[in-house]
Amino acid sequence: MFHSLASAEEVKKIGKFKDWETIVLKNDSELVCFAQSKPVLQSPKNNPREARLFVTFRPNGKIIDEISITAGYEFNKKNSIIARSGKNKYKFDMSQDNFAWMADNKKEKKMIKTMKKGSRIMVTGYNQEGSQTIDHYSLLGFTKAYGSAKKNCS
Repeated sequence: MFHSLASAEEVKKIGKFKDWETIVLKNDSELVCFAQSKPVLQSPKNNPREARLFVTFRPNGKIIDEISITAGYEFNKKNSIIARSGKNKYKFDMSQDNFAWMADNKKEKKMIKTMKKGSRIMVTGYNQEGSQTIDHYSLLGFTKAYGSAKKNCS
């Protein structure tokens, strides 16, 4: 995603919705819209990281509702990356460097429904040394940021 940001001719922050924001990237060949948030709490506290949770739309690639995360470090492939909200649990199937995604768009749609109803989601990951991190994301403003990203890319 960030390679697009670097080569984008136009980067527009569309709106800030409580703890979420919507960003649109445009260049000659691609339009990318996403809702993103930073954690409101990170564990361990003594290791601040550039973590983010994204829901992305790429109409040229027919990609909608793509959920991705970065924890600010390269994920350990031996351990699962899990998002939890209430009783709901979602596993990220694919990781590359410091990003992780879900392979199944149906799972992504279920997670988005959970995020619209919830107030917080926690993402657990493991770094290369096997140390666990937990990022707590507020879901306040998610529904509006998601709607704004979807609208700007449809």
